[in-house]
Amino acid sequence: MPETNRIEYKRELTDGLEKEVVAFLNYREGGILYIGVDKEGNTYGLTDADGDQLKIKDRLKNNIRPSALGLFDIVSEERDGNDILKIIVASGPEKPYHLKKYGMSEKGCFIRLGSAAEPMTQKMIDELFAKRTRNSINKIKAGRQDLSFSQLKIYYEESGYKLGKAFSKNLELLTEDGAFNYAAYLLADKNNTSIKVAKYSGTTRTDLIESNEYGHECLIKATKQVIDKIAVENRTTTKITSKERQQANLWNPIALREAIINAFVHNDYTNEITPKFEIFTDRIEITSAGGLPEGLSKQEFFEGFSVPRNKELMRIFKDLELVEQLGSGIPRILGHYGKESFSFSDNFLRMTFAVKEETNETAVKVDDEEASQKGGVIGGVIGSAKGGAIDATEALTKRQKEVLKLIAANPSITYNDIAEALGINESAVGKHITAIKNKGFLVRHGDTRGYWEIKLEKN
Repeated sequence: MPETNRIEYKRELTDGLEKEVVAFLNYREGGILYIGVDKEGNTYGLTDADGDQLKIKDRLKNNIRPSALGLFDIVSEERDGNDILKIIVASGPEKPYHLKKYGMSEKGCFIRLGSAAEPMTQKMIDELFAKRTRNSINKIKAGRQDLSFSQLKIYYEESGYKLGKAFSKNLELLTEDGAFNYAAYLLADKNNTSIKVAKYSGTTRTDLIESNEYGHECLIKATKQVIDKIAVENRTTTKITSKERQQANLWNPIALREAIINAFVHNDYTNEITPKFEIFTDRIEITSAGGLPEGLSKQEFFEGFSVPRNKELMRIFKDLELVEQLGSGIPRILGHYGKESFSFSDNFLRMTFAVKEETNETAVKVDDEEASQKGGVIGGVIGSAKGGAIDATEALTKRQKEVLKLIAANPSITYNDIAEALGINESAVGKHITAIKNKGFLVRHGDTRGYWEIKLEKN
């Protein structure tokens, strides 16, 4: 594939990296930068991809202003037997981005034109600065400053990270004058953010039969609670036909999870409006505040071009493996539901997923034992012989124990099965399995048709 307006190749890591990233940040579609591939698209690879990945993250963090954290992903890939790096850059909401060294000048500001990064004129810089989004959650001072973050720290620890004393600064939870911002308020242990999940007995809002309220605590916890609640509602049904017994969920679980997370991450919280989740007998509706980001068309939205509304939340959701790569959520939903499932207005975005049609009159809920045999729920694994030993292993994080329990129940389980069972992406599964292997608790025998062996002698 040749270089385009959204694709740039670099044979090796050079001094011009930040310039190319700034150009994509200022471009309305963002872009992708490959390191280890020459201008003709030939793969040369990198001798130290892991080391280069750390260098790139550090350089983009320290050499670009405004902060680009949460606006880029660095993904390690293998092509033609060589290691390369793929840097996915979103279109930034605080244009113009510039090189810290040169400031907001023609020497420091660039934009993507064709297949090159070109300097911006002073007029263009001034126009973009005048449109810069100032009323964002990282600039709004929280109404209360007595905030604590024990829940957030626990989630980071479960993902294998430890938040240090400077976490509020590193996660961009402070305003320019050092006060907690609204992003910090949303992620604090206590706040007044209320998230509603409503259930109706029919196809209209006339007869409300159940109203659940979450929130008033860390937004990550509220997100997980909504995911769990709707997962319960997304029951597995059995359809009996003349030839076979078919099983299906009311809604595709992968698309449903992506839609829930998308609603939380991209919601416009500046007016203190939260996402809304409504379950009807024929559909589920997920509504978030805020229309399309400025400068993004519907076509670009559906193609997965990413313009994060809340880059601080995006970064944290990615750290905690709730979000995979930038721009991956909408295409994943479209893999199961059509564009007609999305409706836009100036102030809201609504996703509507219809209940799958049933071929028989009654639907029978699949029991937990059968579901656990398919590797679909962790609950069926808890009672296994090794479950107690896994729980007692202090060297593993909570998530790593969940992965190991699924493997204990099915030594031939695939990455995809684990990802679906835990509601995370396959790349995250790979990281956890690598960590478990490095700690000496897991050994792989054979290739794709092989199996896993758990070793708990170290415990």
